Amino acid sequence: MLGRTRRNFFTGLAVVLPVIISIGVALWLFNQAVAVSDILLFPFRFIPGIELSDIWKDGKPGTDLFFGWKVVAILEAVVLTGLLGFLTRYYIGKKLVQLMDYILLNVPLLGKIYGTVKQVNQAFTSEKKSSFQQVIMVEFPRKGLYSVGFVTAEQVKTDEGESIISIFVPTTPNPTTGFLLLLPESKVVKLDMSVAEGIKYIVSLGAVPPENASGIQAAFKSQAA
Repeated sequence: MLGRTRRNFFTGLAVVLPVIISIGVALWLFNQAVAVSDILLFPFRFIPGIELSDIWKDGKPGTDLFFGWKVVAILEAVVLTGLLGFLTRYYIGKKLVQLMDYILLNVPLLGKIYGTVKQVNQAFTSEKKSSFQQVIMVEFPRKGLYSVGFVTAEQVKTDEGESIISIFVPTTPNPTTGFLLLLPESKVVKLDMSVAEGIKYIVSLGAVPPENASGIQAAFKSQAA
């Protein structure tokens, strides 16, 4: 009886826990977005009949907002971001972005941070091509151990004409951090899986295998040969 109750509890926990974590993360992101965008609500102060105490609980900008105004702040930020994206598709918008880049990149310390963040953002949001080109398996972090990674770019060629490629080996279950490796192309094994399958495989701690799991088996056979 006790064993069955325990199994039922952990089965229910497996169902409920992802929901609770997802809701918690969503609420955290919502509050973080509000904290950044609540300054956008200040112009509402000049609308007749609206006081600071109607927007902020303590009557001061930067303090806790009433929930309805939190939603307004998020919606306003979304609209303004979309408008900014629309403008940057045209000549005037592009020039304004270039001017902002020039100013921020020339500010001591801030310029280094801004430049790095901008490059990382462009790498992961570029519409031209995917940042990850191919799922591979590489012998890392030591001989005899293999990690799943992604080819991000071809860097240079050796004197013999072999490509030196850059590889991102993400950590699990958080694939936003990892290791950057530079290796000859002959040192990596290409896997027969899509980038989406590779990311899913890493995030799930290997619990969700790719559709063509035989590709990993074949890769090990080729390494052993």
